[in-house]
Amino acid sequence: MEKFDERYIEMASVWAKNSYCKRRQVGALIVKNRMIISDGYNGTPSGFENQCEDENGVTKPYVLHAEANAITKVAKSGNSSEGATLFVTASPCLECAKLIIQAGIKRVVYRDEYRLTDGIDLLKRAGIIVEKVD
Repeated sequence: MEKFDERYIEMASVWAKNSYCKRRQVGALIVKNRMIISDGYNGTPSGFENQCEDENGVTKPYVLHAEANAITKVAKSGNSSEGATLFVTASPCLECAKLIIQAGIKRVVYRDEYRLTDGIDLLKRAGIIVEKVD
């Protein structure tokens, strides 16, 4: 663990509160050279209604995860996430793990376990450093 890891996870937790999702609010920060270069939280795409769940409480299929929002935001900004660290409040799913690998992120720090570990397994297989912080 690095000196600022706990602070970045705390900041990601605060950022998660921006999410309109009722079932789970997740926040993510991408940090490079001790600078936050992107952030994200789970929610619907830009221009859509700010409701993540349908009338039955089921998450809508087009809701973006915090990691996906942070990665696409850094792509739009012209910055590079090559060699960066992703801080996320919940461990990445398989789909987000694929994006993390392709974005060149080299380290992932997360707080809460997701029920499935296939995302974490894929990240480790790709040689990405994965650390859980309490």
